[in-house]
Amino acid sequence: MARKLTGLDIYKLLPRTNCGDCGFSTCMAFAMQVAAKRVALDKCPHVSEEAAAALGEAQAPPMRTVTIGTGDRTWTVGGETVLFRHEEKFHRPCAVAVRVPDDLPVEELAARVREIGELRFVRIGQEIGVNLVALEHRGGDLRRAAEVARENTDLPLMLMCEDPDLMGKAVELCGDGRPLLYPATPENYAAMADLAREHSCPLGVRARGAEGLAELTPKLRERGVEDLVLDPAPDGFLPTLTELIRIRRLALKKVFRPLGYPTMAFVAGDDPFDLAAQGAAYICKYASAVVLPLARPEFVLPLLTVRQNIYTDPQVPLAIEAKVYEVGNPGPDAPVLVTTNFALTYFTVEGEVERSKVPAYIAVIDTGGLGVLNAYADDRLTAEVIVKSLREYGIMDRVSHNKIIIPGLVAVLKMEIQEESGWEVIVGPEDAAGIPAFLRNEWKPD
Repeated sequence: MARKLTGLDIYKLLPRTNCGDCGFSTCMAFAMQVAAKRVALDKCPHVSEEAAAALGEAQAPPMRTVTIGTGDRTWTVGGETVLFRHEEKFHRPCAVAVRVPDDLPVEELAARVREIGELRFVRIGQEIGVNLVALEHRGGDLRRAAEVARENTDLPLMLMCEDPDLMGKAVELCGDGRPLLYPATPENYAAMADLAREHSCPLGVRARGAEGLAELTPKLRERGVEDLVLDPAPDGFLPTLTELIRIRRLALKKVFRPLGYPTMAFVAGDDPFDLAAQGAAYICKYASAVVLPLARPEFVLPLLTVRQNIYTDPQVPLAIEAKVYEVGNPGPDAPVLVTTNFALTYFTVEGEVERSKVPAYIAVIDTGGLGVLNAYADDRLTAEVIVKSLREYGIMDRVSHNKIIIPGLVAVLKMEIQEESGWEVIVGPEDAAGIPAFLRNEWKPD
């Protein structure tokens, strides 16, 4: 097990000139970041070969970064540096894959693959979707399945087959597409490693628990394969979760190199609610790839939503540009709704305005990415700020009325805004879900 270097250990091997070329003000600050595995040593352009050799592998990030696929849909996993989001953040969202058996008729297989590729959703202004198609050998023709998949999706592939000969025939059809090959086991690892090395593909490794994986990964590295994704292959949900946590802790806290790779987990069962719960738990703790058995939107979307929430920076609110947005084709009689620039708040309001079928303007106030109540409590959403922002936007010059609608949660600001601006202030619903009925029944420009 590698000794974890301290910032002082690394500092002693740096030029100690405080030149700032690495992006940090001092060599000590840079050394502390290297020790925390947040930056690589080669960010210092003046580090000597002797220092790099002395540090060796010890300064490398504790978890390897692995790329699956090529082109626009390439997906990168791993490279994480912390156990908990509040310490920093999780950097690379886990891949979500859906299994497709290779024994389906060609037409059904093609339709299934297209269905997976079309599982795309827009949430808080971001497109989210499935990332991999996992072709599983179940006695069919894996080579044919790979060919059909390549013709019907541009998503990267995961090829699942224990027979290296069959795997070799399938991977040849993928060209330079870098599919994830799975599984390399204690029985077939030599042949699978040769395939992965020959075709420059990442390799999924399956062994019993952290101990079995720790024995197998050095053998694969000796055969020239570095891009590995680990499957601890336990039986059942709780053992899987336990092994994922063990591997993550050993990799990051103990810098145990044989386990310093991204991991994967397979969701199994028949109950959709149980499947969703499993997938959400694996995404949170700590799978870098989650393989699902089905592609139903009502099952996939909640997992993608969990992933989107987990892989944001908890220290930086997700914000949008503060300005006036148009929903529909609003004219001079359209209502003006006020909200904050917290992304989730804005896109929720926008969705409800669209649902109302009433064209409207949404005036977004810069609150530093805080929601309505938090912004009010922090004095970022005040009568003065609202009036100043609306005047800067010039929105009241674009409408034929003098009315604005504020969130019901800050109804207390009504009189102060009216006195400050001379506009008529209407208190809207406290909950965005009430916006459609409010606009249809309550909005009157005159």
